[in-house]
Amino acid sequence: MQGPFPRASLVPVTAPHLSRVLFSLACAAALAACTPLRSTARHSVDPVVLVHGSGGEELGVSTDYGIVFLGRTTQSGRVEFTTWFGDGPSREQGLVESLGELVFATECEILVPSVPLCFEPPPAGTSVIVRGRRANAEPFEITARLASAPNVTGVLLETNAELDGLTEAERGAGVFLVTPGAPLRLVGLVTGRMELAGRRYVTMLGPESLWRLVVHRRNADRPRRWVYREDLL
Repeated sequence: MQGPFPRASLVPVTAPHLSRVLFSLACAAALAACTPLRSTARHSVDPVVLVHGSGGEELGVSTDYGIVFLGRTTQSGRVEFTTWFGDGPSREQGLVESLGELVFATECEILVPSVPLCFEPPPAGTSVIVRGRRANAEPFEITARLASAPNVTGVLLETNAELDGLTEAERGAGVFLVTPGAPLRLVGLVTGRMELAGRRYVTMLGPESLWRLVVHRRNADRPRRWVYREDLL
């Protein structure tokens, strides 16, 4: 088991005007095309993915616009990953694509459990869940709250004992917004920790970067190519 992942600094960044325009277009496209899977009160849809990179394994999340991860273990070429269905895991593969700003993605040839993206950052204090898998593939779920800090762009998490226990291998865990009777929505991916003015936070790659998935997959609402495989019913 690896030790806790290192602390990370979050540098305030102001997005250029072009990025804001593209972000607005991405949100409009997503709202028009989104037909998400629904989750039950026990959050039965599991969008967590384990990416098997050349440099090791890392966590990712399957969204309506592809599987997103931080690229810690692989940033190009073909990659294998494990996704979990109701009857167990399935080993798949895809091509890694770099979308900029630490956003890496791949796509599965079959439909896998996935969730929509949350494009509007929820306010500080909003309750969320952090989901991932341990080194033995055992799932974990941590309740947390969103936070904000002066002069910091992006969404943060208030730290707690469980979040402090996350290891380097568990970076990339998904942060999800839970709304009763509605699908889980991905707010971001855990990236590290920071301390500011005597307060500690967990940093994350949030909506300010994840909109790149939508721009990259503009045709996500089109019918997928039919795939025949003996392991699929």
